[in-house]
Amino acid sequence: MVTEFILLGFCFDPRIQMLLFGFFSLIYIFTLLGNRIILGLISLVSRLHTPMYFFLSHLAVVDITYACNTVPQLLVNLLNPAKPISFAGCLTQTFLFLGFAHTECLLLVVMSYDLYVTICHPLQYSVIVSWRMCIVLAATSWICGSLLALVHVGLILRLPFCGPHEINHFFCEILSILKLACADTRLNRVVIFAASVFVLVGPLCLVLVSYWRILVAILRVQSGEGRRKAFSTCSSHLCVVGLFFGSAIAMYMAPKSRHPEEQQKVLFLFYSFFNPALNPLIYSLRNAEVKDALRRVLCKERHSSWCDI
Repeated sequence: MVTEFILLGFCFDPRIQMLLFGFFSLIYIFTLLGNRIILGLISLVSRLHTPMYFFLSHLAVVDITYACNTVPQLLVNLLNPAKPISFAGCLTQTFLFLGFAHTECLLLVVMSYDLYVTICHPLQYSVIVSWRMCIVLAATSWICGSLLALVHVGLILRLPFCGPHEINHFFCEILSILKLACADTRLNRVVIFAASVFVLVGPLCLVLVSYWRILVAILRVQSGEGRRKAFSTCSSHLCVVGLFFGSAIAMYMAPKSRHPEEQQKVLFLFYSFFNPALNPLIYSLRNAEVKDALRRVLCKERHSSWCDI
């Protein structure tokens, strides 16, 4: 029986792998730094204690944990490709990856609904999006994401693994693990497809409906400047949503013959690596309120440091 796996990662020349190590390390640092800045600002600045930034803080937590779950293993594999990972550690990584991925899908739907109410029903916003509803929506996203991931891992645990023990991926991705099982995995694949419909296709349709209603409301705005700002915000949000949902749907719902294994790894880089780095930039750091709050915090820190001297 298999007690550990070896992640093959990317099979490149050692010099290219060192270049990739440096590049991925920079993206990883930017992901952690950007999301932690957002969390710090939301907790420190009282003006940002609103439902929109409440959901953004949850998205930042998801992105940090998401990156910490997969990227360190990727960096280790680039330096030492033969380093094994235990069976329990591999399944833990799979559970965390799926849980955070499902939670992010649901949070993106909640955030699109929040933006829809903000633009289309501004006078009723405080009534529709109450703090109680915010807590319920955020908790539902986390609970549903964790339960779905638990179902997938539970179905993997019933399978025997008798060899080989090499996973052709840079982390313990569920489809790559199923290829090594010594039993029929049709039930697992049916559940994966059904879960993809629930957390990918359904949420994507809801997001597109929300942004369509937002677009219709924007076209009614008389001010050219206001229309330009709204279009800029929505288009950047849709780019991130399209990148996240598009790559995930291509991975889990498209026929596998269309995507060779090396191409699947590249798709997963967009899905699990670049997206957490883009989220803080698109959703928060381009926001005028966030930039103003960051400027105030930095000025306050500089002033207090000067007083201490």
